[in-house]
Amino acid sequence: MKRVIVGLSGGVDSSVAAYLLKEQGYEVIGLFMKNWHDDSVTISNECPWLEDSNDAMLVADKLGIPFQVVDLSEQYKERIVDYMFREYEMGRTPNPDVLCNREIKFDVFLKISEELGADYVATGHYCRKGEEEINGKPVFQLLAGLDKNKDQSYFLCQLSQKQLSKALFPIGELTKPEVRKIAAEQDLITAEKKDSQGLCFIGKVRLPEFLQQKLQPKEGVIVKIPSDSKIYNREIPTFETKEKELAFFATKYNYNIVDGDVVGKHQGAHYFTKGQRKGLAVGGMKEPLFVIETDVVQNVIYVGEGKSHKGLYRKVLFITNEEIHWIRKDLTLKNGETMEVKSRIRYRQKLERATLYKVEKGMYVQFESNQSAITEGQFVAWYIDDELLGSGVIA
Repeated sequence: MKRVIVGLSGGVDSSVAAYLLKEQGYEVIGLFMKNWHDDSVTISNECPWLEDSNDAMLVADKLGIPFQVVDLSEQYKERIVDYMFREYEMGRTPNPDVLCNREIKFDVFLKISEELGADYVATGHYCRKGEEEINGKPVFQLLAGLDKNKDQSYFLCQLSQKQLSKALFPIGELTKPEVRKIAAEQDLITAEKKDSQGLCFIGKVRLPEFLQQKLQPKEGVIVKIPSDSKIYNREIPTFETKEKELAFFATKYNYNIVDGDVVGKHQGAHYFTKGQRKGLAVGGMKEPLFVIETDVVQNVIYVGEGKSHKGLYRKVLFITNEEIHWIRKDLTLKNGETMEVKSRIRYRQKLERATLYKVEKGMYVQFESNQSAITEGQFVAWYIDDELLGSGVIA
């Protein structure tokens, strides 16, 4: 009998994943990952880990499977939290959920599972795993979940072939309502539980307070850039090569305080991210203000009025060689090669047509249509049909 360790989070998805695996004849063990100790920055009644671990334990008890809590807070702090602080400090916006899957669930947790003699680890992600043989060797595929509304393949865009080979996604063929129905039929305590919205396994965190633990508040100005600013009328030169054209359009607009009007103050540019609307506390405008750029060196936030403001949009982004990650290594592009794909730059964004261009220093992703708030530090993922082929960190 194959042994599977399920990451029981105390939510309905992982509960049903454990139930389905048991039904399929696996020997199932439930493990709850405790990744966080500091409750001062969590909004306690939203998603406290204690309540979650208790629910996970009750589910395991109901299913008649062994259960234990593993404390991974040290590794989580080192690999996820410290990384987040570093990224925000540099004015980038990290995605801790993608990192948590790569570094915690499918690395630290996977190693613990292997020590417990497990053949696989399973999670409650809405995605599927495929397998095909290429040159006599198995190649694993990361496929979108059948519930297009809940597809979570994006969060797993940094997994490797080795990690995928050990992964099971039991609910990937189901929709959320079907998952809730199974949980209710099995009388699982999590059947009606709301989905958690917080950081991976921490819960709902007040981000400014969370960041203020390490990043000191520092007052600066908010500058509003008009949509008809001369910055957006830059002359487009004639390009000798496609690479030069891509480099031009991937370059961010360069703002200066004199380009707009000071409309307010903020407590630190490193607390804000591109595309952000909330937390600016500036009123009196016809349309909402959106962050179009942050300058952590000068400690200035640049904003534009309305969600169609020109400063929010770009078509091309760049990934350095160090940050390109192929799940399907057999499809890796060589310098000068291109690939037509569908791509997204954030979770829940619908897939958009794009072309990958591999160059010596990295890779450009050119979208067919303008993308709102392309943000440094976030992940871009690319697909062909239902399969996620690879991803990269936006430079």
